[in-house]
Amino acid sequence: MKAGEIISGDENPWTNFSKNVAKYQTPDVWKSIWQIANTFVPYVGLWILIVYSLSVSYWLTAFLMILAAGFLVRLFIIFHDCGHGSFFKPKKANTIVGAFFGILAFTPYHKWHNMHMQHHATVGNLDKRGVGDVWTMTSEEYLASAKWKRFKYRVYRHPITMFGVGALYVFVIQNRTTKKEMSRKVMLNVHFTNLALVVIFVLMSLAIGFWTFLIIQFAILYLAAIAGLWLFYLQHQYENVIWVRSDKWNYREIAIDGSSFVKFPKLLQWFSGNIGFHHIHHINSRIPNYKLEKCYDENPIFKEVEPVTFMKSLKTLRLRLWDEKNQKLIGFRELFRQQVTA
Repeated sequence: MKAGEIISGDENPWTNFSKNVAKYQTPDVWKSIWQIANTFVPYVGLWILIVYSLSVSYWLTAFLMILAAGFLVRLFIIFHDCGHGSFFKPKKANTIVGAFFGILAFTPYHKWHNMHMQHHATVGNLDKRGVGDVWTMTSEEYLASAKWKRFKYRVYRHPITMFGVGALYVFVIQNRTTKKEMSRKVMLNVHFTNLALVVIFVLMSLAIGFWTFLIIQFAILYLAAIAGLWLFYLQHQYENVIWVRSDKWNYREIAIDGSSFVKFPKLLQWFSGNIGFHHIHHINSRIPNYKLEKCYDENPIFKEVEPVTFMKSLKTLRLRLWDEKNQKLIGFRELFRQQVTA
C-alpha cells in the first residue's frame, strides 16, 4: 500500500484500525518500573565498574564504555516514551522520569519533545520539512541551488559529518541553546538541564577527578549519540520510503510507507527499546516501547512493511536526495547518471 492509494469497502485494512491498535497504548506501570530498573541501575553500575577498571585494563574500560553507551540509548528511549505520555498514565510521572533521564542524555525534555511532536505531525510531508528531521532536498531543488548551497548539503549529508560531527553538535551544543521563539517553559527547562549538568560535572569531578570524568562521560555520550542518530536516520531515510506533498499527505499511510521497520537482532532490539518498529510508533505514539513487538506480532498489516536489515541499512548511506519524479530516494551518482542520459 502506497501513500495516496485509495482502498474502499471491506478491503480497507484500516477499517478496524482504532480498535486493533488502541488496545496496546495503555501503559503497564510495573513493566515501566521494571524497565527503568533494568536500564538505570545497570547504567549506574557500569559507571562504577568503568572507574575501577581504569586500574585494571583499558581494554576492559573500553568494553564497559560501549556497554554503558548501549544502556544510555535505552535510557533515551524511555525519555522518548515519557514525552509521548506513553510510559505512565499520569502526566506528572512522565515529566519527572523524562526530565531526569533527559539530563543523563544531555537533552532538555520540553525543548526536544516540542520539536519531536512537530516531526510526528509533518513526517513525510515535502512541504513541511525542517523541524526535527534530517535535511533532505529534492533532486530538483539541489540542481536549482547555488554551488555553495550544494556544497553545504553534500557536506551535511556525508556520513562523517552526520554521525561523527553531528552527534557531538546535537547533544553537546544544540541541546544547550535557546531561541527567542521558545516559550518560557521550554527556555527554563533548557536552563535547568544545563544547570543540572554543571552540578553533575562538579560533583563527579570532585569524586573521581575532572579529566577522568570528562573522558568517560565524553566517550559514553559520543558512542550513544552516534548510535542514536543512526537509529533516527534509518527511521525515515531508506530505500522504499515515501515522501509526498501536502495535498496527498495522509497520517496513517505515511506512518506505514514513510516510517521504517528496522529488523534488529534481539540484543540490539532490546538496547534500542524496540524503536525499530517505527512504523507502529508513528501509527500510535502512545504505545509504550515494550508493547510495540506484541502489536506487530498480532496485526498482519504491519508485517506488510519490508524490513530494513543491517546490510540494507548500510546501503541507505548513499541515498541523499528525494527524486520527486520517480518517487524514490537517490544518491548523487544516480542524479549524475540521470543528467548524462537526459
